[in-house]
Amino acid sequence: MSEGEMARLMEEVEEKKKLIANIRNKPWRMKRRLEHLKDAQQFVDKFEGALGKGKGRKLYAYKVMMTKKWIKFQRDFENFKTACIPWERKIKEVESHFGSSVASYFIFLRWMYGMNLVLFGLTFGLVVIPELLMGLPYGTIPRKTVPRAEQDTAMDYSVLMDFNGYCKYSVLFYGYYNSQRTIGFLKFRLPLSYLMVGLGTFGYSLMVVIRTMARNADVGGGDGEDGEFTFAWKMFTSWDYLIGNSETADNKYASITTSFKESIVDEQENQKDENIHLRRFLRVLANVMIICSLGGSGYLIYFVVKRSQDFATRDDLSWYEKNEVEIVMSLLGLVCPPLFETIAELEDYHPRIALKWQLGRIFALFLGNLYTFLFALFDEVNAKLEEEDSIKNATIWAMKEYYANFTAYNNDSSATAPPINPADIIRGPCWETTVGIEFVKLTVSDIQVTYLTILIGDFLRAVIVRFLNYCWCWDLEAGFPSYAEFDISGNVLGLVFNQGMIWMGAFYAPGLVGINVLRLLTSMYYQCWAVMSCNVPHERVFKASKSNNFYMGLLLLILFLSLLPVVYTIMSLPPSFDCGPFSGKGKMFDVISETIDLDLPAFMGTLFSYAANPGLIIPAVLLMVLAIYYLNSVSEAYINSNNELKKKMQMQRDEEKNRRNNTNSTNQVMKDLEDLLPNRSLAPKAPAESSADNDQGGKPAKVTGKPGTAATGVNLQKDVSLASPNPRIAVTHPPGPRGPGPLPGAETSRSRGRAQPSRN
Repeated sequence: MSEGEMARLMEEVEEKKKLIANIRNKPWRMKRRLEHLKDAQQFVDKFEGALGKGKGRKLYAYKVMMTKKWIKFQRDFENFKTACIPWERKIKEVESHFGSSVASYFIFLRWMYGMNLVLFGLTFGLVVIPELLMGLPYGTIPRKTVPRAEQDTAMDYSVLMDFNGYCKYSVLFYGYYNSQRTIGFLKFRLPLSYLMVGLGTFGYSLMVVIRTMARNADVGGGDGEDGEFTFAWKMFTSWDYLIGNSETADNKYASITTSFKESIVDEQENQKDENIHLRRFLRVLANVMIICSLGGSGYLIYFVVKRSQDFATRDDLSWYEKNEVEIVMSLLGLVCPPLFETIAELEDYHPRIALKWQLGRIFALFLGNLYTFLFALFDEVNAKLEEEDSIKNATIWAMKEYYANFTAYNNDSSATAPPINPADIIRGPCWETTVGIEFVKLTVSDIQVTYLTILIGDFLRAVIVRFLNYCWCWDLEAGFPSYAEFDISGNVLGLVFNQGMIWMGAFYAPGLVGINVLRLLTSMYYQCWAVMSCNVPHERVFKASKSNNFYMGLLLLILFLSLLPVVYTIMSLPPSFDCGPFSGKGKMFDVISETIDLDLPAFMGTLFSYAANPGLIIPAVLLMVLAIYYLNSVSEAYINSNNELKKKMQMQRDEEKNRRNNTNSTNQVMKDLEDLLPNRSLAPKAPAESSADNDQGGKPAKVTGKPGTAATGVNLQKDVSLASPNPRIAVTHPPGPRGPGPLPGAETSRSRGRAQPSRN
């Protein structure tokens, strides 16, 4: 191949590469784009390797081939990573039918599953498995043995469903774990590991939630804030491009149309003349009714918890009396949100404001119920702590009596009494296990109520509407009951508060994290099936631009509120004397000081004592507060500067708009003056020009003057030429003296608008 052919080939290859790179910008139909793209890629693949010179041609072709293979490998690896994301295809299917708002719930559910999977690994890897492999087996000590009085019914289904019997004395709960400092041949420090895992659960969760919130803060962007360019934002950013279902697309189209109508009506609503005093009275009345409902639900939970403490001393309990607390809390979670929504009709808020109030009230309901439940539990804990002292004394007295009776029976003080069967030893109440059982029962009952609600409220409703619509008196699909819509806010808040119960109860029941992992795993499949087969898309499909961060904010708040009772337990309450890894200690955190004193060098103990000194902690806290204040001030300064830049940009846009408007209005004034001229012959004629210009046709003169000032006037010749053909003719003689001046109020320039020269 000659040098010229190589050069031409190189040019063609570069042109084909440019075409491949810019094929998206071509104003062609998709079929034509694909044809040109295919031809260009084949040409480049065929001739690009031939551009090398001499011996380097094969090396160049090899490099090109390896580069393409590396690019293909990267693309395939990215596809592989996407395929490895759990439930990605299932969530995309939901997203295509119901929009990104419903899909955001399942994305949040998947994120919760991943976080709980890590917590499950920490708990089982550092607490449960070491106890099972290196701890004492079942039946060797009292805390790992079912009492003799309970062994006959320990395997009954009703007992196991209440998490008593063998479930109570298993690795699921706090009381099973031994208090030995080290276990097994590895000398594993189980009590220290139990405490560190309990605190590390909150630390890891806090880190993950804050990191996710920071990552989501940069996602989203244009929302049309501050009321600027509302219709432009709605026009160009309202559509959800992930929708792949025709019904959902129709609903989204109707939703966008409705949002335009709402934006137009908003200003009319603001200017509407209404009875403001009646509106305020109704809103105050609605808030009073909701506060009364919240207070009544809290009192009802406190009452049933107190009643369950009285039931604990009875054996003839019905199924409802055994599960009264869980049933009442689940029913309150089902009944109160619709009641709040009905009461909110009195307030007549805008739908967006009403939704925020509704979420806040449901959040307050769940939070109040949860903390009322905790306060009632801690009352029971205090009662059990008072009971522990008498049981501890009775246990010590029984052990002494046993050994004394054995010695007296054998008349030999040197004889060693056989050990008492662990099933016959008097047990303490073990309040930590009691609290853990309550949290596990509450979680399991919440799972049951959630699944039954979906099965009855969604599936059965859809079956009735589907098969009875043909023989009913009215249209069941369009009227009552119709198909159900997916309740995003209710499901999200339920998921958040379930996670709060997991954080609170995992310290008292390590197996609760495993139960929650199974719950989230089954919920993903069960709710995906329900939403695809039983629900219909929302009439108004919203984009999930900032929903994820809103969910994370709720999760962060419930994480902080879940940490408080656990820290109070560790720092203030004494542990049970005969169960759990901290038995025999004054406080649970004593295991840390014990480890520092016995297992670490002396200087480490001194260092920790200095670090725990209030004289060092208080300045550190003050420094953190000052750092937070400084960062907050810097953030506000950035926000203010950003607002100033927005104002400047708005001013520049306004100036540009005014300039264009002034130009258009000035041109209109000129046209009006031209129309007002009674006789266009009064205007001075244009000077003669070259014949070349005359040959170009009647092209109007260009407007370059600055009208609008009294001192300069108006150039009528220039204005007349806007609407008349160009009267210029060829110049055939030298210019003569000036003719008469322009009309009054007009301006003549030296280069344009000269009077016609006099002809001799």
